[in-house]
Amino acid sequence: MSILITGGAGFIGSHLTETLLKEGKKVAILDNFSDNYPPEIKRNNLANCKNQIQIFEGDILDTAFLSEIFSQHSFETIVHLAARPGVLPSIKNPDLYCATNIVGTLNLLENARKYKIPKLIFGSSSSVYGINSLPFKESDTLQGSISPYAMSKISGEQLCFNYSYLYGINTVCLRFFTVYGPRQRPDLAIAKFTQKIFNEEPIDQYGDGKSSRDYTYVLDIVSGILSAIQYKEKPFDIFNLGRSDIVDLKSLIQSLEKTIGKKAIINQISDQAGDISKTFADISKSQKLLGYQPQTSLEQGLKNYFEWFKTKNPS
Repeated sequence: MSILITGGAGFIGSHLTETLLKEGKKVAILDNFSDNYPPEIKRNNLANCKNQIQIFEGDILDTAFLSEIFSQHSFETIVHLAARPGVLPSIKNPDLYCATNIVGTLNLLENARKYKIPKLIFGSSSSVYGINSLPFKESDTLQGSISPYAMSKISGEQLCFNYSYLYGINTVCLRFFTVYGPRQRPDLAIAKFTQKIFNEEPIDQYGDGKSSRDYTYVLDIVSGILSAIQYKEKPFDIFNLGRSDIVDLKSLIQSLEKTIGKKAIINQISDQAGDISKTFADISKSQKLLGYQPQTSLEQGLKNYFEWFKTKNPS
């Protein structure tokens, strides 16, 4: 039996795939190679491991496609990372986000029930906290979400609880906090800023630069996912995976300037609708129950990202 990673060709999924293979695990991925960013990037993410894995190319909304996979293959765990990502696009196309992130998750849980797959890990988001007090704790009441994307992730968590309670599927929801590193999606801040600073082009800074994020290096996230796969203490649980270190936008830009060796040309624009102003993870529960301990400082993580970036953008 193998581990199935949905969204396995993406940023986090491809790093998780490589790490599991290094640990001697059998891995299959399911990905639709969507055009929300160039599909060729996702295919290149798998360049080092595509001959060691089974790849199912299709959509989690295609129930016939899913039935064919699950009826013919056995999986010990599903790591569900496939999703429509991003806050702003979800405001423009809420129907697409509800379909993929809610109905798609339901489809996977239904197959886990039908084919008796004992465990599912759900990739959630810090966006679920919305307007809430800092630091964000797993026990916080989620009543202030401010985007369809955040709502879709809350709904996914609720479905995981339903299927754990009703059918005994061991489910773990992981709330990721601003993940970055090599292979990061090109639409995310660190990727966009690095490209533009490197090319000496203006960057768009939303607001006055005081918004802040809990930036978390991708391999630290992967370590948390690996621990969640082994977690057996409760049939359903939720964990924050962040660095627990809040960094404002101005400081991030300054760190990138230092890493790249060039000054940013800043174009200040209004705040982005649907974005929460600050994220900050309380990771005490993850430390205690998962043994989770992020290792990578922002300085080192940005250096790692820029070294990777230069291999893709030689001067």
